[in-house]
Amino acid sequence: MNALRLEPPTCINEAGSWCAQLYRLTNNEWIAASATWLIAKPLQILFILVIALIVRWLARRLIDRLTTGTTPAVLRPLRERAPQALGPLMSERRRQRATTIGSVLKSLVSVAVFGLAFVLILAEVGLNIAPILASAGIVGVALGFGAQNLVKDFLSGVFMLLEDQYGVGDVVDLGEASGTVEAVGLRITTLRDVSGTVWYVRNGEVMRVGNSSQGFAVAVIDVPLGYGADVDAALDLLGRVATTAAAEEPMSSDVIGPPEVLGVEKVSNDSITIRMTVKVRPGRQYSVQRTLRGRVMTAFEEAGIKPPLSRLLGPEPSGR
Repeated sequence: MNALRLEPPTCINEAGSWCAQLYRLTNNEWIAASATWLIAKPLQILFILVIALIVRWLARRLIDRLTTGTTPAVLRPLRERAPQALGPLMSERRRQRATTIGSVLKSLVSVAVFGLAFVLILAEVGLNIAPILASAGIVGVALGFGAQNLVKDFLSGVFMLLEDQYGVGDVVDLGEASGTVEAVGLRITTLRDVSGTVWYVRNGEVMRVGNSSQGFAVAVIDVPLGYGADVDAALDLLGRVATTAAAEEPMSSDVIGPPEVLGVEKVSNDSITIRMTVKVRPGRQYSVQRTLRGRVMTAFEEAGIKPPLSRLLGPEPSGR
């Protein structure tokens, strides 16, 4: 009995096809019939991957060009609240903001390009991608619930950067921590307080932001007086001392408005507190406050304006 002989594949008669060329080279019907899977499909998959890599490379180069330079192009359409008083920190603030936004854009581009390439490859090998996409959606929802804190931190960080709520060099109060911003990331913000402690605050936990470095700041000077002091004379002297000090260096470069004597702020059992405010450059309010307090207390002492009686007597003894 003669062995059954398989009919040669019809594709070998198609001129120019991979099947016909492999059959001509190998004279093997099985290899010729498998030409699509052995050569055509791998080449198509390789072509998809090469195109994806090229598109990703071009997109990342474009993002790099948009996020570098003294004033990155990506920041120009966005509102910027950074005070010019930051000086050298201005470029660092812009650099960190642009770098972080660029990192987000690069990640989005990579996910979009390789995700599309993956779907095209699955379709190329003949798989039904509808169930896979549905399963990916379910997995995405599950991951979203499981990592909701991470997603919350990430989204909060993105909006903080886009809105420029704060940046490097700003003096901020984030609720649980306050101090000078040293770094702003997509997940955490790094602060250093006046005692030198570094605080790492999750962006998703920030419910409110108090920024003392945007636009201008106000130096508030409260001066306590004894009940025997002449309040009107003290107010007049306070205004004159502050006006003179504000016109002299180095304070004149920080003050952007005339001192304003508000009057009596508080009356307690042993003292009367008078208040004055001065509009200053962002972040310079604390230095101005300290300087003015020293000038005012020296001037009051020379003018014979007495502090509260409790301050003259000093602290009470702790024991008999």
